[in-house]
Amino acid sequence: MRTARVERKTKESHVLVELNLDGNGSINVDTGVPFFDHMLSQLGKHSGFNLTVKTTGDVEVDSHHTVEDTSLAFGQALREALGDKAGIRRFGDAMVPLDEVLVQAAVDLSGRPYLVHRQPEIVELIGTFDTTLGKHIWESIVAEAHIALHIRVLEGRNAHHVFEAQFKAVARALRDAVSLDGRVSGIPSTKGSL
Repeated sequence: MRTARVERKTKESHVLVELNLDGNGSINVDTGVPFFDHMLSQLGKHSGFNLTVKTTGDVEVDSHHTVEDTSLAFGQALREALGDKAGIRRFGDAMVPLDEVLVQAAVDLSGRPYLVHRQPEIVELIGTFDTTLGKHIWESIVAEAHIALHIRVLEGRNAHHVFEAQFKAVARALRDAVSLDGRVSGIPSTKGSL
């Protein structure tokens, strides 16, 4: 089983992430930040991963530390669950509509962290959630997962839809990239490692 369990403890938060890449989309997410829970639930469900996230953080200050540390832990769990990456497809992409929004995501499980993120200006709050954390979520995941990720919001104006379609598109791209490919023997790289 391609699984990982990551605990991250700081003075600002305590995070537990359990990830199974070969799951069925079973999710159990509680970070204390309801909108972020909703987004992580989209990521787990649409990737087909089993995802458990339990975070307690200093949300009385704001949600920044909780969101950042959870994203870092998820990225680390993804990297660990992939192991040596033998037999994976490596690349994945998806184009996901959500009403007026259209998002394109592409991922390379390359071992090299790189993010390209394009989205229109949106309102600064969805309920109490700070939307300026959006790009930082992806930066944090990419930094710890060691993946290249491109996200482009091609159309859209509703902030909730813009966020949700990104999480769904990344989920579908990851689902494809982590899939085992019977035609691939060993590591999918001419270098021999990822």
